[in-house]
Amino acid sequence: MIANPVRRRLLQGETCFGLMAFEFFTPGLAPILAAAGAEFVILDMEHSGLGIEGVKAQCAFARAAGIVPMVRLPRPDPGLAPPLLDAGALGIMMPLVESAAQARALVDACRYRPEGRRGLAFGLAHDGYAAGPPLEKMAAANQAVLTIALVESAAGIEAAPAIAAVPGLDLLWLGHFDLSDSLGIPGRFEEPAYRAAAATLRDAAAAQGKPIGWLAADGAQAAAARGAGFRCLCIGHEVMLLRDALSRAITAGRDAEVAPRDPGRNGLP
Repeated sequence: MIANPVRRRLLQGETCFGLMAFEFFTPGLAPILAAAGAEFVILDMEHSGLGIEGVKAQCAFARAAGIVPMVRLPRPDPGLAPPLLDAGALGIMMPLVESAAQARALVDACRYRPEGRRGLAFGLAHDGYAAGPPLEKMAAANQAVLTIALVESAAGIEAAPAIAAVPGLDLLWLGHFDLSDSLGIPGRFEEPAYRAAAATLRDAAAAQGKPIGWLAADGAQAAAARGAGFRCLCIGHEVMLLRDALSRAITAGRDAEVAPRDPGRNGLP
């Protein structure tokens, strides 16, 4: 039966680490992430141009590699979730959630009855193309799919306590860049208005005993975020990680002291 160890661990109060992917949707992405110790990948459809066929392939690669595939929807439309779940996604992040009604609609789209209204189709990618009792599959899926409300606006922060209280909503996620932009201070994360808004979201999640997630730039930020109560953490995205690591390596190579070459070795290292 379908299972999601990331959802189970988060709801038990543990911390999980993963990556958000925007660009490198290759067969090797998920195995590389697994080899690095990631527990999940969030496949972005909002900013990447990724389509459902790409999602379906990446979900298969991720599940084969032993990590949990999740998807960020391209817009705040819960009706987009069921086809992605049928394609194999084990978590759905909906952007720009600004009300409890939106959060409830997301839960309804991601859960089978009686917890929601997800349409029935079995023997597909989401259940491993296997036969089996539908009621058991429905119950297992309801326990596996992680529902994530991405809160990234002043309106979302104002509604955060009501959003967090929605039954079946598993995880709140702080969208820091868009939130700062909504507050009129794009990228200025040290401003009191941003810090107060982020604290409001953290408090709303804590009041309902629900985990909160964030995309940290690096390990140091992730460690600080853990201290602030975040328990579902992406360490950047793959474009940023490759760019920054390559930039550091090139800078180190250019700035290093170069020893004279030995002509007897034909100048080879």
